[in-house]
Amino acid sequence: MTKLFVPAIALAAIMFAVAPWLINGAPYESTMGLVQKIFYFHLPSWFVMFTAVLTAGVAGAVHLFGRNARADRVALAAVEVAAVFGLIGLITGPLWARKAWGVWWQWDAKLTAALVLELILIAYMLLRRYGGPGSERLASGLAIFGMANVPFVYWAANLWRTVHPKPTVVPTLGPGMRGALWWCVAAFMLLGAAAFGARMRLERLRTEVDELYLED
Repeated sequence: MTKLFVPAIALAAIMFAVAPWLINGAPYESTMGLVQKIFYFHLPSWFVMFTAVLTAGVAGAVHLFGRNARADRVALAAVEVAAVFGLIGLITGPLWARKAWGVWWQWDAKLTAALVLELILIAYMLLRRYGGPGSERLASGLAIFGMANVPFVYWAANLWRTVHPKPTVVPTLGPGMRGALWWCVAAFMLLGAAAFGARMRLERLRTEVDELYLED
């Protein structure tokens, strides 16, 4: 992964540099106009977050029931990546909402569930930082709980009446919008994978330093 980090970052940078041209060329949405183009960064950030949360949940389960130290490192790295990209989503969402809905925030089911998921990730990181010995297993339980919330966040707009568009809007996008969206999704996923790889390497080096310290 270390050898792939620089090429991945370089490719992601190129893709992000091209993205504005594709977004600019995409058709305007009929009701929201220009502000709808935030969508091309807002939705991909959640793609990365959901992928990272699912990764953390599976790794957390492996660590909790199998006492696998590497799985614990995977969960930690994935949660940190998820928290960063979730924050991007929570910032771009209100920017879009202010123009589209006239308010920065609505306490409806989908938005509230997304905020709760981000708070779960923050709780995980605080527990790992300040929980002391044995907090890893409890944190793994939080990672599993976060993973269980992903389907709830995704389907909330279908289950309840919310101001947020339903997930079914993506398949109905026109060709111009669809191409720009999936380009941005690929760029965000590549950046997320690179960040995850870098964080895994840092955690591995930290583990090696701790082992050397204990040997002395």
